[in-house]
Amino acid sequence: MVSSGGDLKPGSPAPDFTLPSSAGKDVTLSGLRGKKVVLYFYPKDDTSGCTKEACSFRDNLPNFKKLDAVVLGVSRDSVDSHLGFIRKYGLNFTLLSDEDLKVNDLYGTWVEKENYGRKYWGTERSTFVIGKDGKIKKIFRKVKVDGHEQQVLAALS
Repeated sequence: MVSSGGDLKPGSPAPDFTLPSSAGKDVTLSGLRGKKVVLYFYPKDDTSGCTKEACSFRDNLPNFKKLDAVVLGVSRDSVDSHLGFIRKYGLNFTLLSDEDLKVNDLYGTWVEKENYGRKYWGTERSTFVIGKDGKIKKIFRKVKVDGHEQQVLAALS
């Protein structure tokens, strides 16, 4: 599968979707219109980089809330996996389960990667800042975890 969302850019409407969530009910992006949304894609629950990224969003959630922003994490892990990840690290925001990769595809985050010469498909760590109008305000691709939450907060301001 080749991602189709690679042509998204600031000003584009954020592709709408509905996914099952760790909150126990489906989340539809268009249902959040009127709020800013931080939609971040990460490879896997409970791995080092993904845990560090989730914990930085957790620790800064009051700052995101002050800016009227909702933080949503997306991976292909199951809701049950997300619930374990949330419990283990005290995460205070919603995680969405994209097991069939449809939303990863919409946002162009399911990409061919290479590690030590081995090629494989996986999630490219990416964050989309979506305005109250449902349009993409800022895109961060190939995210480096350290300091990323500060970049996202700056993009929301």
